[in-house]
Amino acid sequence: MAALETIRTKFGIGASLIIAFGLLLFLVNPSDIIQTVQSTSSKNDVGKINGKSISYLQFDNEVRQMDEVRKMISGTTSSSDEDQAQLRNVTWQNLVDRYLVIPTIEKAGIHVGQKEQEDLFVGDNISPVASSFYGFYDEDGNYSVDRVRELVEGAETNESYRMIRDYLFNASLTNRYNEKYISLFNAGTYVNALERKRAIEENNTTASVDFVMAPGTYFPEDSTVVVSKAEVEKYYNGHKEAFRQVANRDVRYAVFELKASQADIAAANAKFVGLYDEFASTDNVRSFLQKNSDRKWDDSWYKEGELRSVNADVEKFVSANKEGVSPIFQDGTTFFAARIMDNANLPDSVYVRHIMLVGTDAQHLADSLVKVVNKNNFSTLANLYSADKGNAQDGELGNLGWMTKNIMIKGFEPVLEAKVGVPFVLNTQYGSHVVEVTKATKPVAKKKVAVFEKETAISKETERAISEEARLLAVRSQGKLDNFKTVCDTTGIYARSQNITEATDSYGAISHAKEVTRWAFNNKPGKVSDVIPVDNKYYFVVAVENAHKEGIAPMKDVYETIRSQVYREKYIEKHAQDVASQIEGLSSLEAVAEKLNTPVSSVTDVTFSTNSAPTTEPAFVGAVASAKEGALSGPVAGIMGAYVFQVNSREMGSYYTEEDAKAAQTRFVSYYDQMILPIMMDKTVKDNRARFY
Repeated sequence: MAALETIRTKFGIGASLIIAFGLLLFLVNPSDIIQTVQSTSSKNDVGKINGKSISYLQFDNEVRQMDEVRKMISGTTSSSDEDQAQLRNVTWQNLVDRYLVIPTIEKAGIHVGQKEQEDLFVGDNISPVASSFYGFYDEDGNYSVDRVRELVEGAETNESYRMIRDYLFNASLTNRYNEKYISLFNAGTYVNALERKRAIEENNTTASVDFVMAPGTYFPEDSTVVVSKAEVEKYYNGHKEAFRQVANRDVRYAVFELKASQADIAAANAKFVGLYDEFASTDNVRSFLQKNSDRKWDDSWYKEGELRSVNADVEKFVSANKEGVSPIFQDGTTFFAARIMDNANLPDSVYVRHIMLVGTDAQHLADSLVKVVNKNNFSTLANLYSADKGNAQDGELGNLGWMTKNIMIKGFEPVLEAKVGVPFVLNTQYGSHVVEVTKATKPVAKKKVAVFEKETAISKETERAISEEARLLAVRSQGKLDNFKTVCDTTGIYARSQNITEATDSYGAISHAKEVTRWAFNNKPGKVSDVIPVDNKYYFVVAVENAHKEGIAPMKDVYETIRSQVYREKYIEKHAQDVASQIEGLSSLEAVAEKLNTPVSSVTDVTFSTNSAPTTEPAFVGAVASAKEGALSGPVAGIMGAYVFQVNSREMGSYYTEEDAKAAQTRFVSYYDQMILPIMMDKTVKDNRARFY
């Protein structure tokens, strides 16, 4: 099908895997989902949405289906860890839309009828999902209803087309539901003329204030400030939502890193020295590096400074020489040697255009076109023959734009060495290309360098010794926390402490340690693990100290936190009262400043509005808004200290305009829009994916 082939071509050349994934909000047709038997155990659920349990099997099945759609559209079969994480996020949002968002919107009386659904693709109100899908565009770059019909008709007999059709249809439908729902909320945030006038007046009314601030940012223990248990309980009962927590564990763990011993390093050095002469003299450096080096042959050209990220000594040698082989350098457990292969003056960036040819005759056609192509007919030939209709930088079909060593389509590396204005044929994984460099930056001195690099391998003896040390800790702990602590104390093994949730994947600087987290959440406080290998680099022995359930944290767990908060609040108030006692009877700020041994400060443009001076505290601003001009006011208890102040004058300006008020309202509306989904999900969605991924 032409539409599918077009989209594959574009995404093969482009930087993105699939443009429609960026829209995130979409549905897969529920009737096409293979239903799975739901487990009766919530431990096997990746979550719960609006009362609907989502089993791991169902979720994994839908992720696989979404991956199939991605592969069909992009034409690729592989995916990175980041791609898979994105697929899981998109699939989860898919389920949230299906079981929560759409039903909620429909309960509000909003529907998308049959005619409106058709208009999403072939009417006067095309969905942004459909309009962003390049498979619906013809050879001239125009949105084509015929291409839409081609996909729909093909879906009747072709499973792949059906999956893409359903993906696009449900993505467009969900997007329209959300547009209409958000519009409903936006209408509810209407600000009338009177409200806008008041906002303009508040923002244009400013005060000029002199003040004295008695600092109170430190909260030393004061025996006169007493926090009772009843006060803590009152605060806790009045702020329970502030103590809502996800399930978490307090763990203590010892890490044994698999690192090379001095004997391993000495053996690696001897082996590197034994290969050095061959590296220095071989005629086939590429083959040598492929066989012996951790860093393989790289066709890149390096200018001064670019090898510093490889090794500082290698960079220093290459910068100082035009030819030759460096001595052996050691950086920790890694050994390096460099051989300068060539010198040239080359640009950093080149502007590239191409004609991409695919099919069995691509090479032959490319060889023919390269003989007749020139600067005057390149775009015409690209329009006639190129399979890539999506790249038209600066408005000319075939233009790929500027390329550098770091921003380069795979296989196009030779363009950095090409002559400007001389077309040539280049073969890549995408097809055969007639390529021309039309512009280039000023050439600079560069070198082609072979780097022989070898990290010291850990010997079996070293690995056994480290694993035995970890095993002994686990054995001597006998599965008990107290024993674990005793063994660590008596042997000098350092045990780290960490609070973790089911999403925890890193322990300190160590990543990919999800297995440690799974063990901790499957065991009770006081338990100690066996040896847990992590990332083939570390051995963990873990002890669970405490387990905290999901929900409102019990008061005993947050008692000290609350006591400290209440103490600070009471201390601030007492501090203000103490200041009031000290300055009683004083009638001027100067006298207050002298009494408190602190200077008189001034601040202008204080306004009880969105534009209030950022250096002023809310309590201070509120007090200024209601204070009499010329009168000594305060003390006001603030976070930074106690304020005594005098409003000198108030002015009405005109710098905050109606346009500013409208812009502020737009920001508020944007905030409301962003908060709709989180609020909708707050009590209705339980996401347990971190338990499995």
